[in-house]
Amino acid sequence: MKKLLIYLKDYKKETVLAPLFKMLEATFELFVPLVMAAVIDQGIGSGNVSYVLRMGGVLILLGMIGLVCSITAQYFAAKAAVGFSTKLKHALFSHIQGLSFTEIDTLGTATMITRMTSDVNQVQNGVNMVLRLFLRSPFIVFGAMIMAFTIDVKAAFIFVVTIPLLSVVVFGIMMWTMPLYRKVQAGLDSVLGATRENLTGARVIRAFNKEQEEIDAFETKNSALAHMQLFVGKISALTNPVTYIIINAATIVLLYTGAVRVDEGTITQGQVVALVNYMSQILVELVKLANLIITITKALACANRIQSVFEIESSMVWKQKLSGTAVNAGMELSGKRLAAEQGAEQGGHTVAAGIVQEPCDQIVFDHVCLTYAGAGAESLTDIDFKVKKGQTVGIIGGTGSGKSSLVNMIPRFYDATKGQVLINGKDVREYGMEELREMIGVVPQKAVLFQGTIRENMQWGKNNATDAEIWQAVETAQAKEFVEKKDGKLDAAIAQAGRNLSGGQRQRLTIARALVGKPQILILDDSASALDYATDASLRQAIRNMEGDMTVFIVSQRASSIQHADQIIVLDDGEMAAIGTHAELLASCEVYQEIYYSQYPKNKS
Repeated sequence: MKKLLIYLKDYKKETVLAPLFKMLEATFELFVPLVMAAVIDQGIGSGNVSYVLRMGGVLILLGMIGLVCSITAQYFAAKAAVGFSTKLKHALFSHIQGLSFTEIDTLGTATMITRMTSDVNQVQNGVNMVLRLFLRSPFIVFGAMIMAFTIDVKAAFIFVVTIPLLSVVVFGIMMWTMPLYRKVQAGLDSVLGATRENLTGARVIRAFNKEQEEIDAFETKNSALAHMQLFVGKISALTNPVTYIIINAATIVLLYTGAVRVDEGTITQGQVVALVNYMSQILVELVKLANLIITITKALACANRIQSVFEIESSMVWKQKLSGTAVNAGMELSGKRLAAEQGAEQGGHTVAAGIVQEPCDQIVFDHVCLTYAGAGAESLTDIDFKVKKGQTVGIIGGTGSGKSSLVNMIPRFYDATKGQVLINGKDVREYGMEELREMIGVVPQKAVLFQGTIRENMQWGKNNATDAEIWQAVETAQAKEFVEKKDGKLDAAIAQAGRNLSGGQRQRLTIARALVGKPQILILDDSASALDYATDASLRQAIRNMEGDMTVFIVSQRASSIQHADQIIVLDDGEMAAIGTHAELLASCEVYQEIYYSQYPKNKS
């Protein structure tokens, strides 16, 4: 929790003023019993109506001042707590965005969402309550006892006995229930997890007729949670009756002692009433303090969970920017290429002319291996191939053969555990994040669109994309026909996750989004699975006809989608079974033959 307090540094004034005004409120509250004692002794006792009215005005004034102090304290506490949680959420979200897929896979999406929402809210409530009550409640308790001593020392010793006894009961019950509340929270997590799983997999549950089994499993978990909550609730419910028994017993003793002291003429009736009021104040504040400590305990537990996320460091280290040397080298290389082109045009015989004539390898996988975190074996083993600029590469293989894992290493979603992935002769680990990702357009397996308009979704591919550029990308992705039919066209609304679109429409828009930025490298990771064969063929033809020498990787289960590629990589259980053209593989690769002939049976003639 201490490490998270840095997010309060911009609210130093609020963190001081909030408890200060609460202390002022408490101070005025402690004067109320003394005023009441004066009303009883000097006003009512002597029948002095004007004095009663004056003291009534004092009580109203004390109440108004206390109210203003309380509202002011609430304002500063809320401002500090909300500001703290806002900065914490920004920092946590930014940190999570900086984690690699390896850490995100390890943590889990549900866990991170819980940290961002529920846990941060608990910490916010904890900060708010601490600023408001952490000093006020002890101040009232000890202040009431001190004020009691100013009235009568003998009667005040009742407070000395009552306060520790009440503290033992309140904090004893609190310490008993705190571990049980943790178990309740764990049970609640289990119920929420089961609920989320059932809602997410509703179609599968119905398809396999497992509704009743899931209902029974949910009822079992829910019943266990209910029993635990009832048990904890019964223990917590002891707080009020036990504390009231103690406080009423102390009040009886106090009234008896006070009556004796009044009879002796040592104290007045009004002072006895003041002592009883102080006893009531102590009870209320101790209960508040117990609830505050429970809130603080929950907040500390949540703060530790949040801090554990901050302590996770990304396994990927990115270069911030190209160094001046690298920039100069790039400019020098560009100059050589320009000179080579000019030399070639003039028929000159320069060394650089030879560089242009031989197209260099744009992407190289140099004996690459990939092992996921916590995995017992490699997912990819000794992947070794080269791709020249402008080529189309097909990647095919059985389910789980590592197709997506292979292409995910090009934009550096995962780092190779052995070997190197090079783009334009440079290891991807040597690129800055923006520099690398600007070169690559990725269309993932799952088509993900965000709530907003079609235009806004397309501008994810290029922030300042014009309508002309967007329409060009939409047309290339074979989405122009249905976009034009939408109300508003590019301004047509997209629901969260694109739920108001069909699977094929979502896939075509995600492809268009990747094409808007006109990347050097385009990765289509099984992104046309929902398209019919004709649309798929038109899409591939349109991509081939795009301006520029775009290098395209097509991951697909369909042989038809990759058979016209310049080279096809066949994967089998994480290893390269073969690489070549469609004709070469069909003649020599058993794995490719098996896949192809499962989709296109041999002619029986």
